[in-house]
Amino acid sequence: MSEWLVLTLAMAAASAVVLTIAVLNNRRVGEDDDPSETPDVIEYMTMMIGVVYAIVLGLAIAGVWEGRGAAQEYVRQEAQALHEVKARSAVYPAEVRTRIRADVDAYVRHVVHDEWQSMSEHGTLTAEGTRLLDRVRTDVTQYRPANDHEGQAYQPLVDEVAAADDSRSARGQSAGATMPGVVWFGLVIGALVTVGMIFTLQIRRSFRELLLAGFFSVLIAFLLFLIWDFDTPFGRGLSATAEPFLDLFPEAAGGQ
Repeated sequence: MSEWLVLTLAMAAASAVVLTIAVLNNRRVGEDDDPSETPDVIEYMTMMIGVVYAIVLGLAIAGVWEGRGAAQEYVRQEAQALHEVKARSAVYPAEVRTRIRADVDAYVRHVVHDEWQSMSEHGTLTAEGTRLLDRVRTDVTQYRPANDHEGQAYQPLVDEVAAADDSRSARGQSAGATMPGVVWFGLVIGALVTVGMIFTLQIRRSFRELLLAGFFSVLIAFLLFLIWDFDTPFGRGLSATAEPFLDLFPEAAGGQ
């Protein structure tokens, strides 16, 4: 059973139960009942709908913001690991050191200028980035240390390459949208219901009431836009950036 069918059945069942209870209760009301003596529930229902929707919006914003922060942290960890590879390769012979550093620089340039665009537009990593990182791994793992000093640096270098690969995989997994479609359905429907409840309070056409209603609608729209913008950590205006790479590899800013 699909989640959309479950959602539809749950909503229909909840509505049916409430309406059935209301109808049965209305039949039990006598002719001498005075509804003016009972508290008006319209304001209470409107307030509760607004409170519940505010909680949902807050949780959604917190979720997408946390996802963006995690994506940015993956970028920082990957850049730091590659920077350590360049720095720790200093104990190797000049030929090996030069090859490792050149391949690291080539990978970083590709990430900043090509792979970042692929994540932004398609939400995926590139095969070329995988190939370049594999080349760095090969440079590190296939070298045989010639002395104890080089041997002590070998395992940390292998670990840093593995850390960079792990962070890259996590970066790729966080490149797409994080909010499921059913959550967006709830956010949009909740916004329509919340704004629509304004009209149950018999809003008039005075300037103050229209101004407040307009501001309320604008606020809801802004919060939904904020969630949508944060939803793709690498794809929109307030997205994660490649600054960690550019800070540690300033030469990568110049392109290929």
